Parts: sequence; C-alpha cells; structure tokens
Amino acid sequence: MKNTFSKGFTLVELLIVITILAALAAAVVVVLNPAELMAQARDSQRMNDLITVRDALLYLVAHGTSPILCVDGNIAGGGCHDGGICMMDPGPGNGPFSVQNCGAPSNQDRTVGGAGWVDVNLTGFAFGGSPITVLPVDPVNTAQFFYAYKANTAGAFKLAGRLESERYRPMMVDDGGTRNICITHTANTCFYEIGSNLAL
Repeated sequence: MKNTFSKGFTLVELLIVITILAALAAAVVVVLNPAELMAQARDSQRMNDLITVRDALLYLVAHGTSPILCVDGNIAGGGCHDGGICMMDPGPGNGPFSVQNCGAPSNQDRTVGGAGWVDVNLTGFAFGGSPITVLPVDPVNTAQFFYAYKANTAGAFKLAGRLESERYRPMMVDDGGTRNICITHTANTCFYEIGSNLAL
C-alpha cells in the first residue's frame, strides 16, 4: 500500500522556530539600537554642517576682498549681535554664547549673502561665488537642537550646536568651548562649539 501522508512540521516545531526567530530579532534590535543609530547619523550631519560653515568663514577671512564676520547687528557701531544669532529661539538663558540669550530674533534664513543665520556676506571673494551655496539647517531644528553663530568686530567667531547621541555627547564637554557643563545633553551650559574663538 502506498503511503499518502506527507511529512511536515508539527505545531510544536513551528512554535519553537517562531520563538527562536523572535528572540533573535529582539536581540538584534537591542544590540543595534536603531534610535541611537539615527541620533548618531544626525550628529554626524551636525558636526559636518558646522565644520563646513567654519571652513567657509576661515576661507573668507583668508581670501575675501573685505571680510566682515558680522554685518547685521544691534551694538552701536559694531554690527555684531550681542547674544549671537540662533536658528531657533531657545528661550531666555538657554543660548550657547557668553550672553546666553540669542541677541537677534531667531533667523531661519539660509541664504549666504548676509541675511542668513550666519549674517556674513559669503560672496565677498575677488573671484566671485561662495564656498557654500546655502547655509545648513539642523536635522531636527527645534528650540533644543539648532545652530547658532556669533562674531565680534575683531574678526573672531564661534558656531554652536547640540549633539544628541550617546556616542557623540562627550564631544560637547571636550571641544574646548565654554559651554561644556553637561549634566544633561540639553542643559543650557551644554553645546558643541567650533570656531576661531570659543570664548565668545
């Protein structure tokens, strides 16, 4: 007699396989931590953005026809915002500079001709053009995560932002800036700072 029954998995075997796969999937999620990976990607963008703007400003100082690092300010005769310019208004006492408020209203303008959140004419080169075509914006761009700029009439400047991932947060303490007290990564004394004068 021919056997008409085909051999297959029992219900118990299927449940065991599903349980093992679920445990492996949970372990992968715990090990990879997608939220942390996304935060690291945003932090990498933030650091690259600020480095790009810093390099453009340094290039302007070195090669510009008349490099002025602050052109639209509120200090009599100086032209530099006392509290710098922030992309978003962080609220009183929460800015990244020595005067912790943003002295200018928050500025979302990304143009490079002097009206943007970096109030510098980055087109002032003898050969024309600009080292960057548009000012970057923070990937989150909220009152906690934003970019800021400050300069003085002596030609010094500082750029600031905030990092969120556990991997990169220590850089806010070790960057040499004045906003390096980071009890939490969103404290008003905790910012990632780069520029030619980190004491601003």
